[in-house]
Amino acid sequence: MTANVGITLYRFFSGAVASCRGGAFAFLVTLVAAQPVAAQVRIKDIASFEGVRENQMIGYGLVVGLLGTGDKLSSSPFTREAIKGMLERLGVGNLDGAKLKTKNTAAVMVTAKLPPFARRGSTIDVAVSSLGDATSLRGGILLVTPLTAADGEVYAVAQGAIATSGYLAQGNASTVVEGVPTTARIDNGAIVEREVDFDLSQLDSFRIALRAPDFTTATRIGDVINEAVGSGTATVLDPGTVEIRIIGKRSMPDMVASIENLRVRPDNAARVVVDDKSGTIVIGSNVRISQVAISQGGLTVRVRERFNVSQPEPISIGGTTVVVPETAIDVVEADSKFTILNGDVSLQDLVDGLNAIGVGARQTIAILQAIKAAGALHADLEII
Repeated sequence: MTANVGITLYRFFSGAVASCRGGAFAFLVTLVAAQPVAAQVRIKDIASFEGVRENQMIGYGLVVGLLGTGDKLSSSPFTREAIKGMLERLGVGNLDGAKLKTKNTAAVMVTAKLPPFARRGSTIDVAVSSLGDATSLRGGILLVTPLTAADGEVYAVAQGAIATSGYLAQGNASTVVEGVPTTARIDNGAIVEREVDFDLSQLDSFRIALRAPDFTTATRIGDVINEAVGSGTATVLDPGTVEIRIIGKRSMPDMVASIENLRVRPDNAARVVVDDKSGTIVIGSNVRISQVAISQGGLTVRVRERFNVSQPEPISIGGTTVVVPETAIDVVEADSKFTILNGDVSLQDLVDGLNAIGVGARQTIAILQAIKAAGALHADLEII
């Protein structure tokens, strides 16, 4: 049994003192140190263009050809009704749905994404997921399934043999399941039947939407575009939107192609992200710390338990065998060392300072929380 205590932080910048006793952490800590100056990236990697996006589609269908691993029709009435309706459309009438006993069919939901500017006749991938109580979709074939978008219109039709990433093997006494056999994919399993009406040539302007809205980044994007294309081309509307006007006789595709590859240096908020589950710590390059001194000391308490057996004499009256416990306690206190981080500490200084006092994986998270509590960590501390 081991107990660890004694992580103490003194903040000299404002004279405040904060103490943290957090030796209970036993995580694998990874410090990801970004470069002091952020690298320049393409605009297309940090923003999207208005109108150039995917559309979600969904459909309900049947998977057939399963080897007894399909839905139980007694507990999945929607599967029974779907089978009956499908057979009636194929000319097999006068069916009594209550007498259907097949176990080789499963009701599934089919989902897909319609890429931007997808043309009629092109193919897309689809995902298939069991809706009922089927145990496996392995070896099945998806029947013709219309895929509709949010407007209720059919934009693609899916069909084909499905491929599962898992399997199910079961017997009378045991069952082995690998992965999720009730989900599957069909590569190029759907054919686009309807196109999304969107004509770039009719636009006289378009907008760029930042994935992480930020005033500084949006302004830098506008400046880079105005410098490369022409003054007045780009206007920053808000932290997440930059409007681009078409100048001259340039076509919209040519304008987008010339802008999306321009490079800009994005600005990021100062943030420290801590994952308690895995013990991972990610520290952004903009994180700054006021002048602090950090001391890390260890008090280790070891408790050893032993159990001895006391036997009575060979010839004795009323003697019994008893267990005699023995406890040994050792207390070891390690010497504490101080390291001082001067004002406006950078990320590299912080990492060097923690390494200087020999801070291990258990103490790093607690020290960061103590620095934040003392008001010396000028960043958002996000614990996930």
